[in-house]
Amino acid sequence: MIEINKNYNENCLETMKRMEDNFVDLTVTSPPYDNLRTYKGFTWDFESVAKELYRVTKQGGVVVWIVGDATVKGSETGTSFKQALYFKEIGFNLHDTMIWLKSNPTPRDPKSLRYYDAFEYMFIFSKGKPKTCNYIKEKSKTAGRNFGSAPMRRQDGSNRDDRTEKLKNTKVKEYKIKSNVWEYPIGSGITKDKISFKHPAIFPEKLAEDHILSWSNEGDTILDPMAGSGTTLKMAKKNNRNYIGIEISPEYIDIINKRLSIEENK
Repeated sequence: MIEINKNYNENCLETMKRMEDNFVDLTVTSPPYDNLRTYKGFTWDFESVAKELYRVTKQGGVVVWIVGDATVKGSETGTSFKQALYFKEIGFNLHDTMIWLKSNPTPRDPKSLRYYDAFEYMFIFSKGKPKTCNYIKEKSKTAGRNFGSAPMRRQDGSNRDDRTEKLKNTKVKEYKIKSNVWEYPIGSGITKDKISFKHPAIFPEKLAEDHILSWSNEGDTILDPMAGSGTTLKMAKKNNRNYIGIEISPEYIDIINKRLSIEENK
């Protein structure tokens, strides 16, 4: 039996196999991909992990899968897309393909003949229709202005004159729902928990928090099956969600527990 608000130091398949069906409301995770980071010599079975995630996710639950691709012999691997298609094959909906835009990307070697690598994919998989969607809003840059008179069109290309006329006299609200491109920095500004930087591949706390706020409610159970430095778990705790963390490296489990302890004592 699996306890909530606990971290498990083992292979995530071992832990998830002990979970009941339909156990988790939301998963937010960034798995190791394409050997872009060496991970203490550990390997993982993607297909088995994906199947277990489907089984333990509640109907209406969501999996946020944050990944990128390596470039091997001049070509990107496309592993991220292969994984997304496999998630669909086993029953998940590909609810949205979101982008994490890095506001301060690491410069590339000009000899690579590529532009800076400035984003990662955030695939949003849902088991059926998502039961929760708490939109995050941002201030509109054109608040107070009219929408304008650009013609609205139907799928067949014909004008929607009624819709165009209505929008022409409608003012842009002060706040709008964010797009599916979310911008966050990388580097030292993503957390105040300096201990987390002992892990080689942490992602921004705000990124994890925004997904937790979007796809879950207070009291829900949040899973990170490859918890790394524990960012998802910390943000779940901060926002009054239950958490389950799984991390195979004992060294990283120690980082997670220290970060959670800091959060608890604030």
